[in-house]
Amino acid sequence: MPRWESDAQGRLERAALELFEKQGFERTSVAQIARTAGLTERSFYRYFPDKREVLFAGNDLEAHLVAQVEAADPGLTPIEALLTALGTADEVFHSREFLLRRVKVIAASPALAERDLIKLADIADALARALERRGVEPGKARFIIDVAIAISRRATSRWLADPDATFSELVAQATAELRVAVASPAPTVR
Repeated sequence: MPRWESDAQGRLERAALELFEKQGFERTSVAQIARTAGLTERSFYRYFPDKREVLFAGNDLEAHLVAQVEAADPGLTPIEALLTALGTADEVFHSREFLLRRVKVIAASPALAERDLIKLADIADALARALERRGVEPGKARFIIDVAIAISRRATSRWLADPDATFSELVAQATAELRVAVASPAPTVR
C-alpha cells in the first residue's frame, strides 16, 4: 500500500457510509471501514477518534459558521448575521446525495442520532460565543441560536429535497415564513 493516501479522509467517509447502509452502524467495524477504503485501521484513527465520528467529519461546519458570524457586517442585527452565516453552510456540505444517505443512516441508529444532537449542541455553543463576541447578551444569544437552528432545519430538509434551490434562498424563505407565522393574528375560537 502506498504511503501517500489521496483523499484518505473522504475515502473513509464514503466507505463508512456505504457499510452503514448495507449492514448497519452497529454491525460495522473500524477494520471493515478501513479495509473498504483501502487503508489501515491506523490510518482511520489519524482522522477519526471512533467510528461514530466518521459521519461528522471534523469541525468544518462549526468553524465555517463561526468565521462567517465574526466576519459579518457590524451593522447587521445578531439574527441577520447568524442567518447570513447559515445561508453559506452549503459551502462545506458534501453533496446532497451524500447528505441524504447520511440522514437515513443517522435516523436508523440511536448512537448516531445521539452524536448528531451532540454535534448540533456544540455548533450552537460555538455560535452563541461568536454572537457574544459581537456584544450580544448570553441569554439573548442562545435564544437567537435556537430560532436560527429551527430555520436551518426547515431550510436543510427542503434543500435536500429540491435540487434546484440554493441553500441561502431556502434560509431566506424559512425566515420569511417564520415572520409571517409570528405576525399572524391568532385564530378566533368559537
